[in-house]
Amino acid sequence: MLYTMKKGFTLIELLVVVAILGFLSTMVVGSIQEAKDSTFLNRAKQEFHTMRTALEFYYDDHDGYPPDANRDLPADLNVYLAGESSTNWPKAPWPKSVYDWDNWADTDNHGERIYQISIRFCPVGGPLSECQVPDETWATGFGVNSSVYYCVAGACRPHISESPSYPGYCVNC
Repeated sequence: MLYTMKKGFTLIELLVVVAILGFLSTMVVGSIQEAKDSTFLNRAKQEFHTMRTALEFYYDDHDGYPPDANRDLPADLNVYLAGESSTNWPKAPWPKSVYDWDNWADTDNHGERIYQISIRFCPVGGPLSECQVPDETWATGFGVNSSVYYCVAGACRPHISESPSYPGYCVNC
């Protein structure tokens, strides 16, 4: 008696293929998210550099830096921010994040000025549950007043109301 084999896949073979496809898709999605997060940080660094240049032009023209702007950049700075990007401020690279120009008197350092550009991830005053903190190792332990910041001058830190050791990430310190 001759046995003829049916052409096709067994249930086990199909399950193995589905499992492999699921594993590969998980790896691809993870890689895409890592690339996206890396892109946000790289964009922030580029924009920090652009703003630093604009601030230097502002400083040269006005003999000083602009006043503090809460969750915003100084309106006068747009003149020095060339191109299409000047219309996007204060939106920062990460979803629901904003740029913040900080011009503070450092109470821990005899009133010396702190000049920095920050990226804020939380609404003013919180709560922490409404913060959109990136899922990055450098953002571990971030609180309501944490930030990614670019130090222009002074003893920069995540927020003036917090100690210098409060969680934050300085991109040029």
